[in-house]
Amino acid sequence: MLTILGFAMIATFLVLIMTKKMSPIAALVLIPALFCVAAGKGAHLGDYVIDGVTGLAPTAAMLMFAIVYFGVMIDVGLFDPVVRGILRFCRADPMRVVVGTAALAAIVSLDGDGSTTFMITVSAMYPLYKRLGMSLVVMTGVAAMANGVMNTVPWGGPTARAATALKLDAADIFVPMIPALLVGLLGVLGLAYVLGLRERRRLGALRIADEEPAETKETVLVGAGAGAGGGRLGKRPVGGGTGEADGGDDDGDLLKGLDPDRPTLRPRLYWFNALLTGTLITAMILEVLPIPVLFLLGAALALSVNYPRLPDQKARIAAHADNVLNVSGMVFAAAVFTGVLQGTGMIDSMAGRLVDTVPEGLGPHMALVTGVLSLPLTYFMSNDGFYFGVLPVLAEAGAAHGVTPLEMARASLVGQPLHMSSPLVPAVYVLVGMARVEFGDHTRFVVKWAALTCLLILAAGILFGTI
Repeated sequence: MLTILGFAMIATFLVLIMTKKMSPIAALVLIPALFCVAAGKGAHLGDYVIDGVTGLAPTAAMLMFAIVYFGVMIDVGLFDPVVRGILRFCRADPMRVVVGTAALAAIVSLDGDGSTTFMITVSAMYPLYKRLGMSLVVMTGVAAMANGVMNTVPWGGPTARAATALKLDAADIFVPMIPALLVGLLGVLGLAYVLGLRERRRLGALRIADEEPAETKETVLVGAGAGAGGGRLGKRPVGGGTGEADGGDDDGDLLKGLDPDRPTLRPRLYWFNALLTGTLITAMILEVLPIPVLFLLGAALALSVNYPRLPDQKARIAAHADNVLNVSGMVFAAAVFTGVLQGTGMIDSMAGRLVDTVPEGLGPHMALVTGVLSLPLTYFMSNDGFYFGVLPVLAEAGAAHGVTPLEMARASLVGQPLHMSSPLVPAVYVLVGMARVEFGDHTRFVVKWAALTCLLILAAGILFGTI
């Protein structure tokens, strides 16, 4: 009976959030509460929830203060010179432009928010792609894959969800996966180089003159028009000056995503913020303190030094409050789901049934199975559905064959480069919308490359012994 109720609860949860009949937070709370009552254990619901919240509080704190910290770093201008440097590196060479797109998306992805990454990347790179007549789906595809690899940082979402679902430390999941993820990132940069060479052969190494390229050059590699719906940028040369420009030292109006005159900038404190961020990331990797404590201290210090006036601090916190509430609310809501699954015994019952159906030969390789399954499952369902609904069941099945929860959690991260182009990810609509690319064109272009990137990470994880 518990097995049937458990699978029914997961299926109901997945259907409701995939069809957008309920928000993930509401579904994470109401559906397990309903099934807890159906299992005849409604009197213990409070105990299950309290146990879940107690275990998830550190993860929620980490996400809250990580979002505030990196939000402040963007506000103060920490990433502005990086964007300008990449734009100068790109010049008018299509190969450099594509590689620069991947590098910029990867760097900005450190804030853990896909929407922010895509807004900054497209705002900075879109004018170059338009002026050179380059394929815009190359831009969206490369940006999505780079963000997918970097989305595995502990504060980005998937790692936090895996840690939440399996009650593990996010650092224990993420840190050993760094070599495999670096291989994946190098794979994305290598792919960007190849795609850039294809664009260079198609267009040649160009100079950006006063004239905008002909509309016939606004094509995509999959054969659809990427320029559809895109407005004209005018006849201003790159750099914002007069006459011709070759993408030299002045990027002028190109930096639209990061307004160089915004009042939140703190240029005099740039090196302090860079040192603080470097120290924070180093301390996280070395596990000097728990990650929630590090980000709590970092956010408090960043706010106090950059915005000593209390009204300014309140304004910065308010500016990032939506992201903080959405993410932390999701974590605490997940306490109900995971608490009911564990407390009622549903998870043990489902795992037992799953173990019985797994061929004996595959049992010791459940981490590999999970890594492969993460590609289609995270593409066709949300991260909430996969990490809270499917991963715990797979982990219990793996445990029966001696596979540790840590290995299962790491394997579950493999599908993220493909997941970031899923139609269930809101951020991808920010990406294709700002780039004026049809979602279907983006999907046809990116799926095969993203899947290869996922398999590269999986192979590297197995080679390095972390999966």
